[in-house]
Amino acid sequence: MNREIWVKIDPWNTDMVTTALEGGADAVMVPEGFSAQVKALGKILTIAPDGDICPGRDVFCAAITCKEDEPEIIRLSREKPVILDCCDWTIIPLENLIAQDARVVAPVRCLADAQTAFGILEKGVSHILIYPQTPSDLKHMLSVLRKTGGHVSLQPAEILAVRTVGMGDRVCVDTCTIMSPGQGMLVGNSSGGLFLIHAETLVNPYVSPRPFRVNAGAVHAYTRITGDRTCYLCDLKAGDSVLLVDYQGNTTDAVVGRLKIERRPLMQITARVGEFQFSTLVQNAETIRLTRPDGTAVSVVQLGPGDIVLTAIEDAGRHFGHKITETIIEK
Repeated sequence: MNREIWVKIDPWNTDMVTTALEGGADAVMVPEGFSAQVKALGKILTIAPDGDICPGRDVFCAAITCKEDEPEIIRLSREKPVILDCCDWTIIPLENLIAQDARVVAPVRCLADAQTAFGILEKGVSHILIYPQTPSDLKHMLSVLRKTGGHVSLQPAEILAVRTVGMGDRVCVDTCTIMSPGQGMLVGNSSGGLFLIHAETLVNPYVSPRPFRVNAGAVHAYTRITGDRTCYLCDLKAGDSVLLVDYQGNTTDAVVGRLKIERRPLMQITARVGEFQFSTLVQNAETIRLTRPDGTAVSVVQLGPGDIVLTAIEDAGRHFGHKITETIIEK
C-alpha cells in the first residue's frame, strides 16, 4: 500500500509548513489563499479550495459520530477519498471502514494514533492527516513515520543449493539512503519468493562499505517497490522509489540515485519454505550477502545447503508489478 502523510496547518504557520516540507510530508492542508505561500517555500501538494487537491472536487470531508454514519462514508469513498472529521474517534469505527475497503483519510494528533491508523487490521489506512501541536512534535512524528513506513512478513527459508551459472548482467542499486546492518532489498527470480539481499554496510578487506548500495542481482530479477508492487531491477532509474526492508520486516521507501549494470560472474541460490522452492541469481562475490533471521549478513560465497536466510513469500502472481490471483507457473 502506498501510504501518504498529509498535515493540516490551520491557522497558517510558516514554521509548520517548513517542518512538513523538510520532514517529507506528501501534502499540507491550509486555509484558502495560502497555497501560493506554500509553493514559495517548496514543492509540495496543497489541500485547499485554491490548492492542488480541492475538497469537494478531489476529496470529500465527512463527519463520523456514530455507526450510522458509516454507510454514507463508504458510499462517498467509492467516488473519492474521504477526509474523516472524528475528533473523538476510537479504533472501532475506523476498523469497520477499513474492513469494508473504504478509502478514508484518518485524522491523527500524536505518533501513537498515526501508528495505530497505519496498522489497523494489518492493513491500515492509505492516508493520515496530522493535526500537529508544535513544529517539534511534527518533526518527530514525520521522522519516525518515514523511517518505518510499513511492514512485510518475512519467513526463514532453508538453502537447498548454491551453484555458479556463468556470466550475466547484474544490477547495483545505489539509493539516496544510508542503510543500517540488517537492512536491504527483497529480490528474486519469482515474485512469489524474494530474498532479503543485505546492503553493503559491512567493512571487509576487499572494498569500502557502501551503505547506500544493494548489489541486488541479475537484470531480470524482481524487486519490491513502493505501493506493494514489484518491478524488474533493470527497469529502475534515478528518482524511482524502492522498498527497503530490515530483518524484522519494517519497511521504508528510498529514492534511487543511480543503477550500475555490469557484466559479472553469477551464481544461483535455491531455497525452500515448506514445499515451495524458489531461487535468485546474484553476483559471485564475497561482498554480496543475504540476511539471517537475527539480522546478521552471510556472504553468498560462504552459503551452503542447510543455511537459513530471510525471505518474503506470497501466493498471488504479478501482472505488470501488481498482485493478481491467477494460475502462474514460474520456473
